[in-house]
Amino acid sequence: MRSIRILVLRLARENPSWGYRRLHGELLVLGVKVAASIVWKILKDAGVDPAPDRSSSTWADFLRSQADALLACDFLETVTLSGTRMYVLAVIEHSSRRIRILGATAHPTTSWVTQAAKNLVMDLEDVGCQARFIIRDRDGKFPALFDALLKDTGIEVVLTDIQMPRMNSIMERWVQTCRHELLDRTLIWNQRHLLHALREFEEFYNSHRPHQVIANTRPLHPLPTPIDDPEKLSHLDIRRHDRLRGILHEYRHAA
Repeated sequence: MRSIRILVLRLARENPSWGYRRLHGELLVLGVKVAASIVWKILKDAGVDPAPDRSSSTWADFLRSQADALLACDFLETVTLSGTRMYVLAVIEHSSRRIRILGATAHPTTSWVTQAAKNLVMDLEDVGCQARFIIRDRDGKFPALFDALLKDTGIEVVLTDIQMPRMNSIMERWVQTCRHELLDRTLIWNQRHLLHALREFEEFYNSHRPHQVIANTRPLHPLPTPIDDPEKLSHLDIRRHDRLRGILHEYRHAA
């Protein structure tokens, strides 16, 4: 009976839309003959909710189940020394945490944002990224053409609720990281300087910076083989490489 209980709970977990009668039918197909009331009692004793309650998915469930095919995007604002307000458009992959900075402009017009979307699509195709969804907020800087272009390539746009930044939390977290580690520590002269700084940060973020949420790996590189030779560990020669005149630090083994 214990093996039947384990099987019933497994089927219920893997098929949240199945009620106890559907589970009972699956057991019969497998040659396991028990009464439907037994299946119901197993679920009740285990505290498993009825199918309608189990099958109601949450936003967190959606993010977890679609992580490998999920992107998120947002605009980041900053101001240059001359007082010009610049808008930065960036996209992040949920599974790998790879960031793509699509550009920066003082005038995020429909044509500019649409061209940024075209560039994103071409880049995704070049690296074989099979994205199916992209999360964005309801910012008016996103034109209808932005959504339409992505939809034509098989990417569905998922809008966050009004004043619900947590629905795009991974992108929002990157925005805070970019501010804290780069923009709050840099005097931006103009658009050209901003783009240069952003490209350096993008390379640093994707190729060197470890990310706790993905086991301290980097989006574009796995962790190296651990050093297990005591002799090597006792003679480490680590050199520092600076980016953006010391704002960002990378550490490497001496060649």
